[in-house]
Amino acid sequence: MLRVGLTGGIGAGKSAVARRLAERGAVIIDADLLSREVVQPGTEGLAEIVAAFGPGVLTPDGELDRPALGAEVFGDEEARRRLERIIHPRVRQRTVEMTRAAGADAVVVNDVPLLAEVGLAPTYHLVIVVTADRDVRLERLTGLRGMTAAEAAARIDAQTDDDHRRAVADVVLENDTDLDRLHARVDLVWRERLVEFERNLRLRRSAPRHPGPRVLPSDPEWPRAAARLVARLRHGLGDDVGIHHIGSTAVPGLAAQDVIDLMIGVRTLDEADALAGTLADLGFPERTGDWSDHAFGIPGRTWPKRMHGCADPGYRVDLHVRVTGSPGWRFALLTRDHLRAVPEARDAYAAAKLSHVRGSRDRLEQEARAADDWAEATGWQPGAD
Repeated sequence: MLRVGLTGGIGAGKSAVARRLAERGAVIIDADLLSREVVQPGTEGLAEIVAAFGPGVLTPDGELDRPALGAEVFGDEEARRRLERIIHPRVRQRTVEMTRAAGADAVVVNDVPLLAEVGLAPTYHLVIVVTADRDVRLERLTGLRGMTAAEAAARIDAQTDDDHRRAVADVVLENDTDLDRLHARVDLVWRERLVEFERNLRLRRSAPRHPGPRVLPSDPEWPRAAARLVARLRHGLGDDVGIHHIGSTAVPGLAAQDVIDLMIGVRTLDEADALAGTLADLGFPERTGDWSDHAFGIPGRTWPKRMHGCADPGYRVDLHVRVTGSPGWRFALLTRDHLRAVPEARDAYAAAKLSHVRGSRDRLEQEARAADDWAEATGWQPGAD
């Protein structure tokens, strides 16, 4: 199944997006509703809250008095954390149960208000962020929810900003106008992104490559997209696995094809093959074929590797799985770091890419030799990104 995280600031319209996705067929898991469910009268969650904060957090009917509880934890970091330790594990358990109950071909959307704040983005296959201009949000909160202007501003300011949310967003839905336009945007994402992503994920296949410009000007979105994808891989594989953003899109200012090249280092190709199933579950299915790296300037020399793509039609990804320390692994990191460090080399390489489109490899081989010379002169060693 496809697991989607949905978030947005208060008043942005996240709930309206969730309702529209439900109409299209998504399974919605609302974290706010679950947080209320797990502290209903008679639950262990409510009993633990009373034990921690006293009977004063109950109404005369025995329900949780949320304003009273809010007063207990407001401005008290330790009290807030104590409350989270009671509620969050129970919400996670209910989320797991509801996710397991969904069909194998389901699109499961987790509506999580603090998704960006608590670092949950890498746990989903895709994250949708709903945004709206601050003035629009203030108007909605004062007009539709009956808050005062001061209350609305305080609620907005208490949350993270949209720049932080956008950093983790695979899809941004702007909601500054009317509901019809929002629905149209949601429907487009459902039809062209989520349905295809789910199908590719279930069938363990990469999204097809659509033709487009071969070389584009440098795009600051490339490293941000790579960071999101790397975070998902690290969450699924563990922090001890070496994962790198490589290739031209990893070099600021370098024109490139709109393809995110990533690399995983493994001890052996048998280990690479053993990772294939996990990578497919994470949204990076294996590509079949006899994959190998070519040694520039050394005729006939190649080094085997494994290749994976991406099931998400919103990304163009080549995921290389190479043996750590192999010539191909070293060359990928060395070339990237050389081009980052030496602007003249970067500019010459950019010209070479255009020449390569016309069939020439001479400058690429020159870059390989120049990078080796630079490594020897500087004492370069492979490291983290």
